[in-house]
Amino acid sequence: MKRRYTIIVFTENNFGLLNRITIVFSRRRINIESLTVSETERKGISRFTIVIEYDELKIKKLIQQIRKIIGVLIVFHNEDDQVFFGQIAYYKVEIKSLEEREKVMEIAYRHQAKVAYSGDDYIVIEKTGKEDEIYTTLHLLETHNVLEFVKSGRIAIVRDQARFSKYAKNMEPEGWYSDDEFHELRLHQATTNGRI
Repeated sequence: MKRRYTIIVFTENNFGLLNRITIVFSRRRINIESLTVSETERKGISRFTIVIEYDELKIKKLIQQIRKIIGVLIVFHNEDDQVFFGQIAYYKVEIKSLEEREKVMEIAYRHQAKVAYSGDDYIVIEKTGKEDEIYTTLHLLETHNVLEFVKSGRIAIVRDQARFSKYAKNMEPEGWYSDDEFHELRLHQATTNGRI
């Protein structure tokens, strides 16, 4: 059965890593729904956030293949309930009258968006949120002639700090746990503490 996964990959900030990571997906004919690359809180470390729909029986093998890439420090997958996630979108909306400007601004405020720029003949609305919220706002603004629309990829932070801290105990390759190692460690800790 296919599920939506947010794959988080921490890498060294090296030339060519983006290409090597995306090749793993293209060879398996996996469509990447969203890809975001950003800096992290640690200098020289990049964070890839990749969203795919993939077979739950094959996801671990995919993660293992990404982990083999030189320069990848750690990679793990999450389902939507395991991460805080969102996107940002901009809408450039044509304005022909003061009345239309007020209507567009009302839609923006009602949907927790803000006016990023207001010109004589258009307004730029900025909206952050989940994908469905962004498209709902787009649908409402379409009655006012949307000149341009752009949406970022997903950004995400892991909900379970204990899980993330165990993965990221230090930023050296030998300090990372694989998914299986992490779950074995948690099981061992629970057994040692008498929880099982």
